[in-house]
Amino acid sequence: MDKIIYMDNAATTSTGRAALDAMIPVLEKDYGNPSSLHQLGQQAADLLADARKRIASSIGAQPDEIYFTSGGTEADNWAITQIARAGAEKGKKHIISTAFEHHAVLHTLKRLEKSGFTVTLLDVHKDGIVRVDELKAAIRPDTCLVTVMYANNEIGTIQPIAEIGAVCREHGIPFHTDAVQAAGHLPIDVQKENIDLLSMSAHKFHGPKGIGALYCRRGIRLTNFIEGGAQERGKRGGTENLPAICGMAAALEDACKGMDERAKRVSGMRDRIIDGIVQNIPHVLVNGDREKRLPGNVNICFEGIEGESLLLRLDLEGICASSGSACTSGSLDPSHVLLAIGLPKEVAHGSLRLTLDEENTEQEVDYLLKVLPGIVSGLRDMSPVWEEMMAAEK
Repeated sequence: MDKIIYMDNAATTSTGRAALDAMIPVLEKDYGNPSSLHQLGQQAADLLADARKRIASSIGAQPDEIYFTSGGTEADNWAITQIARAGAEKGKKHIISTAFEHHAVLHTLKRLEKSGFTVTLLDVHKDGIVRVDELKAAIRPDTCLVTVMYANNEIGTIQPIAEIGAVCREHGIPFHTDAVQAAGHLPIDVQKENIDLLSMSAHKFHGPKGIGALYCRRGIRLTNFIEGGAQERGKRGGTENLPAICGMAAALEDACKGMDERAKRVSGMRDRIIDGIVQNIPHVLVNGDREKRLPGNVNICFEGIEGESLLLRLDLEGICASSGSACTSGSLDPSHVLLAIGLPKEVAHGSLRLTLDEENTEQEVDYLLKVLPGIVSGLRDMSPVWEEMMAAEK
């Protein structure tokens, strides 16, 4: 195909028309500071309030429960560190999470461990799903926080969030979920799912980069994260990025419209890719549950080759893909997510993540399935690992 085929939407999405149409007027004419008392400032304040209301409505929250951040990473850091601090003041320094969280969560937990916290990482099993009974068994009298991602950013598996939230609510433990991959792609209702804190990032659902939000339920104490101003009800100082905030609100609303129909179409392409690969390429492994996964997520390991070489060959064919999280693309280590579901390092090295959205087409799927077998075969012909595998089978 002549055009670039983009299948890396878990890393970032294009900025959609809805976001752009919302942002441009703010950049051009509604440029006042929302904290200013004059007319232009108050117009900006009204836009800020409207965006907060629309984002809250999209997840079943109230406007005063939404705090704007620079993205999902900041929201994760804020939620975890603040709830941990509150727990420590009560003598509770135990946190429960999972072994395959995003590094924004795992690295924050490691930092807390250095200051005396104990962290229990739940097993996510071969299918990439947390077991609620294992969460129950891990809860201790000093547990101050449970943080489990809504949907995994690499293998796309969707967690039993409502059940986890119910357990946490029953035990009086704050529950945070990193919903960066889920927001705009799955229906979310923080009230029905007993979610106390939730992180999201606009650029994962066709909003601009550099803007995200933290939902914090009323009654959960949130201390100041950035000092220096009264913005975000005094919790996060700094002039609000109003164009990006308006773009985020428009993008999230747009993503929530027709979500079921869009998910049906995207998951159909996802399944075509998975079935086509499994049927036409030997020695492959589909990672994560086939049903409980994000509509556009394909994650497969190809034995005997390196994922990096596969990505470079796909790029030469005009296909943009990844082997895992964009946040760890510079690392030569195998994916911690794939290791968490029990894959050997040598197999995890050969991973491919394809993430689709509504902008992808059936023709693009056809092209991928046409070129991929030849790429894999060519790489295996040059691989001493593959040669050893084949010799061992004889």
